[in-house]
Amino acid sequence: MNLLKSIILAGASFVIAGLLSAGSTAPALRHWSFQPEMIFPTDGSLHRPEDGVVLADGRLIVSDQISGLRLVHADGSGEPFGRFAEAGYEHRPPEIVSTINGVTLNPSGTHILGADVFRGGLYRVDVATEAVEKVYQHPFGINMAREDRLGGIWFTQSTRNGPEFGERDLFVSVDFPTPDGALFYLPPARGGEERIAVELADGFYFANGLVLDEDGGYLYLSETHRGVLRFHVDTAAGAVSDRIMLLDTVRPDNLELDAHKRLWIALPLTSEIAVYDPATGNLSKVFSLLTPETEAILATIDGRIQAGESWLELFGPPLWEPAPGAMTGMILSPNDGTVYSTGLGNAIMRLER
Repeated sequence: MNLLKSIILAGASFVIAGLLSAGSTAPALRHWSFQPEMIFPTDGSLHRPEDGVVLADGRLIVSDQISGLRLVHADGSGEPFGRFAEAGYEHRPPEIVSTINGVTLNPSGTHILGADVFRGGLYRVDVATEAVEKVYQHPFGINMAREDRLGGIWFTQSTRNGPEFGERDLFVSVDFPTPDGALFYLPPARGGEERIAVELADGFYFANGLVLDEDGGYLYLSETHRGVLRFHVDTAAGAVSDRIMLLDTVRPDNLELDAHKRLWIALPLTSEIAVYDPATGNLSKVFSLLTPETEAILATIDGRIQAGESWLELFGPPLWEPAPGAMTGMILSPNDGTVYSTGLGNAIMRLER
């Protein structure tokens, strides 16, 4: 029996290896375990670095609740990036509470989009000059926005949280799942005409991250209380169709698509990063802080959610320590470089490849 099993396993390994070498040039996924030296910068000088980008020249830019965006140097020092105050961005608690949440780079790499999840401003930053323009003001908070190759902008509204009580109402929707999330499309700017957003899909229980696969014709959207959805997308028409639930086994936050069309998914409740390969259907956890202790907390959270009870007070440091904060996203460097895990704390994590 042992000999037979060995033959079967050897044959299976040969077939799998042949398929992989013939059908894919993507490098194997790296799996990480937490190391204290991953925390970056070490002085805890960031302010809610929910998301960010790496520019073509290697500069790292993350969201910053106080200034809008922050440039972080290799030694951990940094300074504000972009003249957000000139465009009307203001964070002056408790009277005015703002925060740039989703941060994305347009396909040509010339501009950064920053979305205010509390007050609904959508800002476009010129990478070369750091000039900032508010391109749209939504009546509710905008979680994530991405620009397509034609200049159209796709964005998620997590819930109906207006500017006056944007922070409070956002977290109420996290605590008590509410189906008022939506996907919108903002057409390209045309000769000074007012840009009016069009609602494309609604009924989401906290619409969150999104990515565009323009070559493949797909838009992926994370619905935090349910899973990851996929749409067929027509960027020329500004339309989506064929909505399906792709993954219902995760509670996702931000999404990223790597150069090999693999979908990276941040899982803040379990403090994990997962990677899904649409070509194979394989879902792999590449980073995890999950422990028996956190699993016990998660079981209590699940029970409360199922019972319609408040659970948000359980979303605290025991779920993510020793990481610097709740893990909400990833920044993928070009050319399969460093992966940065972003979050709601005062630092991010640097995962070397």
